[in-house]
Amino acid sequence: MKIVIADYPESMMKSHQLEKKVLQAGLSGCQVVVFPYHDDHRAAFLEEIHDADALLTAFIKVDEEVLRAAPQLKEVSINATGYDNVDLAAARQHGVAVCPVGEYCTEDVAEFTITTMLALVRNLKAYLNAVDHQHEWRYDYAQPNCRLSNMTLGIFGLGKIGRAVATKAAALGMTVIANDPFISKANYAKVADRVRLTSVNDILATADVITNHMNLNDSNHHFFTADRFQKMAKHPYFLNMARGAEVNEDDLVQALDKRQIKGAALDVLATEFPDLAHNPLVDRENVLVTPHTAFYSTDSVTALQRISCQNIVDYLTGHPEKVFKLVVNPQEGGEQ
Repeated sequence: MKIVIADYPESMMKSHQLEKKVLQAGLSGCQVVVFPYHDDHRAAFLEEIHDADALLTAFIKVDEEVLRAAPQLKEVSINATGYDNVDLAAARQHGVAVCPVGEYCTEDVAEFTITTMLALVRNLKAYLNAVDHQHEWRYDYAQPNCRLSNMTLGIFGLGKIGRAVATKAAALGMTVIANDPFISKANYAKVADRVRLTSVNDILATADVITNHMNLNDSNHHFFTADRFQKMAKHPYFLNMARGAEVNEDDLVQALDKRQIKGAALDVLATEFPDLAHNPLVDRENVLVTPHTAFYSTDSVTALQRISCQNIVDYLTGHPEKVFKLVVNPQEGGEQ
């Protein structure tokens, strides 16, 4: 049995020892191959997976070409919560299971969201630049904001991360409103005492801070465009901790230039591998750009490696019911 761990070198784990340990403990005698992926070496990747039983990846595009090149492939395990890089219809046609990691970094992303929100509201980057680079010691260097407890936080996407952010923001005294057309009554009940569900336009009109935690789907690609930035009546701070594709980046730059928003915190950009030297969002005092790091802690990395590999073990040993999350399950004939 052969398992291929493959991804862009920048996105791969620094060590694969835990992954190998979990795989080899559960699949005795299996071969584990680590393959640093490059788009211009795709042919070598296709050759490597020709006899693979499972593929572990986060960002490689798994499409018809990949699935056709791997006739023995039974499973694609995604070491991430998102799986928009996988053609689910093609996976179903080829009888390949797809299992992302449904939960490993909720608290980490929520903590990071609150951290960057506080940094924006309290003008932390501006003050640090003033001290470190301009050697100015002025409390009034930046325009102050009101207290956090007098602010309204608007959340788009009230899934696990959105609810964790809501709980932490409410504990800080913020008024919390949210929009999520897909949330179940049971999940909303978990935070109903601290979050009011409302319309998109109500959030745009009343929020002092807006944070995005939506799963990417066909309905929210470029959800945040010039039209929506123009409707942000209170010129809020804007945070995106979800997917870069949900924001029209050119429109976001214009919104900053026109002061339709006070600032932004972005842990994701339009591409996972941006040209930072020429990106107009970089090097602004009111913008925090971080390299998709909101998830990153010792706890989350351990959980990510363990769960994504255990998903492979459980599925290949005939226990799909134990897999943390199956979005394509050929054994049940479809998408979950």
